[in-house]
Amino acid sequence: MTEHVPYVVVGAGAMGLATTWQLARRGHRVLALERFARGHSHGASHGATRNFNNAYTAAHYLDLLALARAEWDELSRTTGEPLLRLHGLLTHGDDAVVAQVHDALVARGERAEVLGAVEAARRWSGMRFGGDVLFTPDAGVVRAAAALDALEVGARRHGADVRYGQRVVALEERGDGVSLTIDDGERRYDVVADTAVVTSGAWTPGILPPSFPLPRLTVTEESPAHFSPVSPDARWPSFNHLVARGTYPGPTYGMPTPGEGVKVGFHHVGPVVDPDHRTFRPVPELAAALHDYVAEWFPGLEPDSAEPISCTYTSTDSEDFVLDRRGRIVVGAGFSGHGFKFTPAVGSVLADLATDDTARAAEAFWIR
Repeated sequence: MTEHVPYVVVGAGAMGLATTWQLARRGHRVLALERFARGHSHGASHGATRNFNNAYTAAHYLDLLALARAEWDELSRTTGEPLLRLHGLLTHGDDAVVAQVHDALVARGERAEVLGAVEAARRWSGMRFGGDVLFTPDAGVVRAAAALDALEVGARRHGADVRYGQRVVALEERGDGVSLTIDDGERRYDVVADTAVVTSGAWTPGILPPSFPLPRLTVTEESPAHFSPVSPDARWPSFNHLVARGTYPGPTYGMPTPGEGVKVGFHHVGPVVDPDHRTFRPVPELAAALHDYVAEWFPGLEPDSAEPISCTYTSTDSEDFVLDRRGRIVVGAGFSGHGFKFTPAVGSVLADLATDDTARAAEAFWIR
């Protein structure tokens, strides 16, 4: 028997659960389908923390960030689960970028302060700095694992049907809706939805019809690591370090993760992979470079204490997101390693696109 639903969301990681929550809280009946088990580590949504990083200059990201902050707060209120830990963010390594981000944030009424390297090292003794440092106190981390739980709880409270272990093996738009065939491991069944939202991360290209005009998405396996602090009493902010090109593989980012240490990683330097055939191990050369980087720039961390993490980036060529609609199919994809902080705002935008075929996201997110 074929099930009929108004809205189906394919992929129930962070973005899919956020879309499901946003649709359900607006009173819509929605079915969310996730190929893997709850809490899996195959994609990009697992782990305890993600940077809540506000160091942007582009208006479309700052607009999305403002919406995300409001929606994180709303989700926290409705579930009673605090999801943001705002211990501040440091951005350094390029004085020109530091100045540009400072000016963009101040122009919008955000708190931002530029410090010299000596003053920054005095405040955060576990880190080293070589130039101007931007401190934004209203940034920090998203408690990522808790956020996924809160989104699912919130969605279910509003009547959403969230199913795990449900692999979509066919998706086709036709005159009366979007037809999906799903394999749950024991049987195959069909669903027809008025509108489908595809938020399947690295698996998005394989789910959409071949004719769908999706831009190129490149999947890489990234390997940040947690490092142990030298002193358990040290203060740790989140951070972006715009490392000079050629000295290390790429810029770095990081944040404290209670119980696990301080997360440090290179941004977007990992090898291209098939998401179904990953090693879940760091590239030795990149792991060695990360060790050397921590030894040079973090006097407050033990460089030999690395506990590697494996995750994927699914990136567009521009590293801008894809938030758009064609026909009855809405797509959220290409979050390029910097999407998690925006999760509930992305869900809101995708819900707008799903419920109003005249709605548009910011132009930077359109399919070209």
